[in-house]
Amino acid sequence: MDSQVNYMPVASSLNWDEYFMLQAMIASFKSKDPNTKVGCVFVDDNNHQLSMGYNGQIAGIDESKIPWGNVKSVPLDQQKYAYVVHSEANAILHAKADLAGSRCYVTLFPCHECAKMMATVKIKEVVFLSDKYNGSVENQIAKKIFDMSQIKYRELKLKPSIVTDLSNYFHSIL
Repeated sequence: MDSQVNYMPVASSLNWDEYFMLQAMIASFKSKDPNTKVGCVFVDDNNHQLSMGYNGQIAGIDESKIPWGNVKSVPLDQQKYAYVVHSEANAILHAKADLAGSRCYVTLFPCHECAKMMATVKIKEVVFLSDKYNGSVENQIAKKIFDMSQIKYRELKLKPSIVTDLSNYFHSIL
């Protein structure tokens, strides 16, 4: 009998960046925000997940009394922006471990408020999927905070085959 019969070369179809970004994407599905769903995952150097979050209303409040609209012509207290907690802030607030030196995988480039929190907890890198607000003042401030704090940031381009494979997988189990 061949002692090597069950040995074969194997490899994951995902690298770590892709794996964690897909987790951030899944986390974003939990968001109730009708316009912008954002998810993030913090991981350590050993590729162990430390925390995750998504953008949502303040935990424990009656969400039916809070607006989800993004029309900025009305007063701030009538806009979602006054009440929504961003995915990165949620993940930082709910982390059970020190986030210093961690990487953050996030579906949307962080705002300047989240950048301040991320710099304060001393993360080392942000990997993002979209930079939708690139060039805005808030985006420039966030990048300045990251640069001054020596936090690297880079965009991840998912291979189209990942989306196709994921879609095919979901169709096969439904």
